[in-house]
Amino acid sequence: MSPESPGGVTPNDRPPLELRVFGSVELSGSDGAEAILVQPKRVALLTYLVLARPRGFHRRDRLVSLFWPEHSTDSARAALRKALYAIRQAIGESALVSRGDEEIGVNRSAVWCDALEFDAAVARNDLAAAYELYRAELLESFFADAPGFERWLESERQRYREAAAAAAWTLAERHESSHELTLAARWARRVAALAPSDERALRRVLMLLDRAGDRAGALRVYEEFAARLRADYQVEPSAETMALVRRLRAS
Repeated sequence: MSPESPGGVTPNDRPPLELRVFGSVELSGSDGAEAILVQPKRVALLTYLVLARPRGFHRRDRLVSLFWPEHSTDSARAALRKALYAIRQAIGESALVSRGDEEIGVNRSAVWCDALEFDAAVARNDLAAAYELYRAELLESFFADAPGFERWLESERQRYREAAAAAAWTLAERHESSHELTLAARWARRVAALAPSDERALRRVLMLLDRAGDRAGALRVYEEFAARLRADYQVEPSAETMALVRRLRAS
């Protein structure tokens, strides 16, 4: 299977090597996995090769600019070769594939990744499965001392966080439309947890919780949100949000 192959795999053909990047990074299925996990830059490189878009092969000049921008070209390329060699030695020669001399990618038939499975679940509209894969944000509390990679990682964290929140919101609306109000309220609270500073999302959650008959829960969600704003940004919720809360309290 080439790097361009679809991300989803069935349980019967699931690769033995597993890379979990939601929350704390985990790599299992190889005796050499620990050798990668103790080297943050190698973890970062493997993660980038697996997840960076467009999926497939990645040029070496792009990789050296992301991970070793402070090095000369020759030194950076040598560092990349060393890192790729270490990854191959740790998780198997078949895990990485090349196209010519300048492009490198991950053999998707050799590596399973929770973030890829998340994307595949969203694509096939299996939103509950996607949400369950999202344990926490991408590479939580991870640092690789590579500014270019860190910028890419932050944008991917936001993308996955927003995708998980969108999945939870869609599930909340589905349950509401089916008059399963307890489940709708449960998914709405998950949206609030995934979008802790998004007031537009907060207002949608408050209104759904109110429609579900959980006005007390809506007010608790608001109070938690307002306390975070004060603690983190020293600001109050917007006038629109506070007006909505006044209407809820007066109802």
